[in-house]
Amino acid sequence: MPANLTPQYLAAEERYRRARNKEEKIAALEEMLAVIPKHKGTENLQAHLRRRLSKLRQMEEGKAATKSADPFQIPKEGAGQVVLMGYPNTGKSALVGTLTRARVNVAEYPFATPLPVAGMMNYQDIMIQLVDMPPVTAGEMPRGMAGTLRQADLILIIIDGSSDSCLEQLTGCYDLLQQRGILVAPGEEPGPQVKTAGDLMAVVTKTDLPEAETRLELLLELGKELYPDGGWETVGVSVEKPESLEVLRERIFTHLRVIRVYTKIPGKEADLSKPFVLKDGGTVLDLAELVHRDFPGKLKRARVWGSVKFPGQPVERDYRLADGDIVELLV
Repeated sequence: MPANLTPQYLAAEERYRRARNKEEKIAALEEMLAVIPKHKGTENLQAHLRRRLSKLRQMEEGKAATKSADPFQIPKEGAGQVVLMGYPNTGKSALVGTLTRARVNVAEYPFATPLPVAGMMNYQDIMIQLVDMPPVTAGEMPRGMAGTLRQADLILIIIDGSSDSCLEQLTGCYDLLQQRGILVAPGEEPGPQVKTAGDLMAVVTKTDLPEAETRLELLLELGKELYPDGGWETVGVSVEKPESLEVLRERIFTHLRVIRVYTKIPGKEADLSKPFVLKDGGTVLDLAELVHRDFPGKLKRARVWGSVKFPGQPVERDYRLADGDIVELLV
């Protein structure tokens, strides 16, 4: 029986051939197994891929056991993980330091950030994790960085708006993400751990400097050219312009596609200080699981204030919540 391999599988297979290390090979094999057609004609191939993947994972686990913790494995915290990538001296560290007060090394010389630095950014009543990464160069990124980019909820490509090479910076990062199999090409379907243009945002820094606004317009046009039907968003910022930083905070929150839901105890006011964070499309049942592991089985009904027709309206367990909703769970 013919295998009839799909274009998605063949693209993942090509990424496996181009992989430069075990981490990239593992990611490509996982995608190949996820998208391969499941029928009798591919059973032997599936078994071969599983054996190859198992062997690579064992090698990685053995290596991890003899080494110290990988500094590029950043546990996710807060409402989402946002990873910043860019060329040297584009303003990544200054941006993370300003938005999170993390202890970053801001310097005039290149490669001042040798390892990832994480900090928490406050947005209204939630915290969002920002991760400052070591710089990339044309066709090269530090070993281990690809895994961090794959697990990120949002990737910010940071571009120096004061530099004549801003276009090369953006296209260089874009090409690097595609070469490593992190970003799907326009028109292709994404596989597991593969980003789309909607998971990217281009951030042009130093817009308070001369000619930066002109370069910003140029980069806006590039995004439209590559993705006519809608691609990445491009935002201009400056650490000297607080209003631009507030716009960036809001756009990051929007791109994370999460909602904030508040709870209330029957007969009491809602607690509006500490919301629960759900993915967009989250339901009453999803909220109950976050509140307490026993709640889903005990939940009898719920009342919602916000996205319903009238305050305190009873809803079903599968009711889709909206950002800002207040929910009373009755068990």
